[in-house]
Amino acid sequence: MRYYEDFQVGESVDLGQLEVSAEEIIAFARQFDPQPFHIDAQRARDSIFGGLVASGWHTAALYMRLLVDGLLNDSTSLGSPGIDALRWLLPVRPGDRLRARFTVLECRLSQSRPGMGIVRGLGEVRNQDDKTVMSVESIGFFGRRPEPD
Repeated sequence: MRYYEDFQVGESVDLGQLEVSAEEIIAFARQFDPQPFHIDAQRARDSIFGGLVASGWHTAALYMRLLVDGLLNDSTSLGSPGIDALRWLLPVRPGDRLRARFTVLECRLSQSRPGMGIVRGLGEVRNQDDKTVMSVESIGFFGRRPEPD
């Protein structure tokens, strides 16, 4: 179990990887972001992207899944008040193999809740060509290590 005290500024955590399929791109977009370049291969070819691309929100959701599986599920995560910045730097295409990492930028104790620490971090998603497709700066709350009895 990872507690607030276990985070160190500068530390990077590999969150794993996954591959994105055309079917997943279309299914996500049909439900949440039904723009032509996300749901229709022909219309996507005629768009500025030149082919089908994932919604940025889909990329963010994939990062979130990797963050939960790779870090949060084995921690004392208490949620998050939000993000400071989110950038979609390159399109994600069918067949892309994405990997993610989380780098700790800042750790501080909560002023109002003594049992909680605050971790600010940079999440990055890179494709198979090692190009960053998305970055996100976020804040997370984590429980502190209990005092021994």
